[in-house]
Amino acid sequence: MEKEEKYKLLTEQIACLIEGETDQIAIMANVAAAIHETMGFFWTGFYRVVGDELLLGPFQGPVACMHIGFGRGVCGTAWKQRETIVVPDVEQFPGHIACSSLSRSEIVVPLFDKTGAVSAVLDIDSKDLATFDDTDRVYLEKILALI
Repeated sequence: MEKEEKYKLLTEQIACLIEGETDQIAIMANVAAAIHETMGFFWTGFYRVVGDELLLGPFQGPVACMHIGFGRGVCGTAWKQRETIVVPDVEQFPGHIACSSLSRSEIVVPLFDKTGAVSAVLDIDSKDLATFDDTDRVYLEKILALI
């Protein structure tokens, strides 16, 4: 199945999965699991905005960094810039935070609350270079808009 077809089906499944649920942690947990299982990424999870830092939230994959400062690394930069960041090679990203030396490429998508503030970021890592592209960005942004 092509990547876009997988994402279309995944988006529909997530919409049904989270319908009527109000607990954000439960939603993040199932969204991370659904994306991770369907797409087969190395690490898939959320970092929640708590005060002036990102705090590790629900995820799938190996252990991860627990605290990330505003504007630090790919996650903190996506929070600061309020936009999705696609990194084809994490070694080329200034200030990249290496939670795992196996991570080679990354995408981070901000999650906005009802007031328009960033409430969390979805962070996805791959063991391969240049895994993520505009298709990933478009569909992951659609999925987060459902939350």
